[in-house]
Amino acid sequence: MDRSAPSPEPGVTADLLPDLGSKGVSANPDPGQRLPAAAPSGSASNAAAPSADPFPAYLVTVDGDSIHHGATTLCPTDLDGGEVVVTVAWSSVNYKDGMVTVPGNRVARRSPLVPGVDLAGTVVASTEPSIAVGTDVVAHGHGLGVSHHGGFAAMARVPATWVVPLPAGLSARSAMVIGTAGFTAAASIDLLERHGLEPSAGPVLVTGATGGVGSMAVAMLARRGYEVVASTGKPSAGSWLAGLGAARVIGRDELDEAPGRTLGPQRWAGAVDCVGGTTLALVLRQLRYGAAVAASGLTAGSALDTTVYPFITRGVGLLGVDSVDTPTGRRTEVWARIADPGDLRPADLERFIDREVSLAELPGALADILAARVRGRILVDPARA
Repeated sequence: MDRSAPSPEPGVTADLLPDLGSKGVSANPDPGQRLPAAAPSGSASNAAAPSADPFPAYLVTVDGDSIHHGATTLCPTDLDGGEVVVTVAWSSVNYKDGMVTVPGNRVARRSPLVPGVDLAGTVVASTEPSIAVGTDVVAHGHGLGVSHHGGFAAMARVPATWVVPLPAGLSARSAMVIGTAGFTAAASIDLLERHGLEPSAGPVLVTGATGGVGSMAVAMLARRGYEVVASTGKPSAGSWLAGLGAARVIGRDELDEAPGRTLGPQRWAGAVDCVGGTTLALVLRQLRYGAAVAASGLTAGSALDTTVYPFITRGVGLLGVDSVDTPTGRRTEVWARIADPGDLRPADLERFIDREVSLAELPGALADILAARVRGRILVDPARA
């Protein structure tokens, strides 16, 4: 996403912002108030029960028309149901995490809520035989951090179908540098290649290239040997994008080479669109014959004003990318590609890190992501003082 405009998470629209605190939300004015105990989940664990000691967490509570959020302490009995208990090593700050702190939003589905739409850590208890204690895992999407307590806590309990064992060579920290944004970028590229895209086909466009999904897509495509053209509304980010592997960096105003025409020149062998709206319509008009665009964002709006001509005269494809309800098998396949240094794993993950924060420092980080003041990724260390 361009830092000139906040970019919602894939699958999140700006019209979800109004009206969390009206119906169906139980107000809790005290972020430190004890939560109702979770219902029992499954039978005996394949290890001793996790510690009953309190642990640090970040809690968002609705109080009428207001929302309070801050660091607090919870107990294991406060956690939601699920077959797997994870000691969270790292989480990350995503746009959706910021949205749940906005009064009147329609993203959060409960109160109180521990935000954090992704997490990585180690399994400390499990009633699922296929997920052993001691396994390093990553979890993201589904209801995590929205309707189910998420990653902004030192401990999480989640359904077994939500976790993916970390592939060999990928640490919990690296997994959160990649996070939901990197997973979405990798899934986009995977879909394009299944559609027939290959490095010899020609230039591949990435829109919203300075955002989480866009910047990861630039680096991953470059890693695969593609000629990457990065589109951004931030000219000052040109050298950063070039460092990620962009062969060319263009401004948003350079996308439309044929204003007013139903079809434009056939410029792109493929595209990863993180913007939507008018930008996606422009991309469709300029795809080469048989090419496709993988779409996951809507910073420029959720409406798509286009015609059937790109589809019926050039045979182009519009591929939707979902990172929330992706089946476990598909998640496992994509994470395996991400972990492979010879495939989609970016060469230097450290360059994506904006900063690391503790739970106590989250208010500033959440404000920054809402105001589009972040370039790259903010990591969350729940154990950091």
